[in-house]
Amino acid sequence: MRKARIGFIGLGVMGLPMAGHIAAAGYPLTVYDIAPGPTRKLRKAHRDVVVAKSARDVAAASDIVFTMLPSGREVRDTVFGPDGLLDGLAAGSLLVDTSSSEPWYTKEVEVGLAGVGVAVVDAPVSGAESGAIAGELVFMVGGEPEAVRRVRPLLKVLGKKVFHLGGVGAGHVMKSINNLITAVTFLATAEGLVIGRSYGLDVAVMNDVLNSSTGMSWISCNHIPQRILTRKYDDPFKFDLMVKDINIALQVAGDRKLDVPLAERTRQLWQQMQAKLPRGRSVSELVRALEMQNGVELVPKARARS
Repeated sequence: MRKARIGFIGLGVMGLPMAGHIAAAGYPLTVYDIAPGPTRKLRKAHRDVVVAKSARDVAAASDIVFTMLPSGREVRDTVFGPDGLLDGLAAGSLLVDTSSSEPWYTKEVEVGLAGVGVAVVDAPVSGAESGAIAGELVFMVGGEPEAVRRVRPLLKVLGKKVFHLGGVGAGHVMKSINNLITAVTFLATAEGLVIGRSYGLDVAVMNDVLNSSTGMSWISCNHIPQRILTRKYDDPFKFDLMVKDINIALQVAGDRKLDVPLAERTRQLWQQMQAKLPRGRSVSELVRALEMQNGVELVPKARARS
């Protein structure tokens, strides 16, 4: 049996390595991105990849189309806009949105595409750029069982775990919850390290303690040593996208009239920091802002002496 023809739209930090894995696995691949640089890079590594001129052309050449875009609004516009996916998708094809999208936009896309016989799966990811490059992403999936079954082999090419959480939109709700919890943990970890550093503790040793104790998290194991102790502040995930995901989770909570005071306060604090930063800055800038606010730098003692 021939392999499904795959389309991929959005070759950014995450999308480019993901598309590369699909091409390397031998799937016929057609891609589109508004920027020419990523498509040139992908074609240099995988000469058989076809670069389309529009989302519509991607759809016409594909059985399954992936999107990896900044938000659900862009996904919706890519589907329903001029030369969009709706104009090219054939009945029986499948759209897989791996973006961190708002579930209400995902449901809107599902309804619109159902009229032309196209199924939708939302499959946002966790694992950051390193996980995309290594093919070790974690997928949070929403969709009908048959549609999820069709796409699961491709998700296994791209990641190490696939969790099916429910119907369309469930994956995007889970992703927003995951990032809300990450935002709380990030802020708490950074504030704790600032307190300890102000007392004279070595920030690197403090982080080692956290990673051997109950304070351990993905943030302390990865972000702090890779991005903060090195003074790089260079996580490719954007500050604005984290705030977007926090807002999605709070919208879901608000729609259900839930009382979530810690989440609300977390949003307020992140938005306060966001207002002080130029657009497009790294999520790592949260820590730099806290350092400047308190006059405390999270510099390991060995680095501070050098």
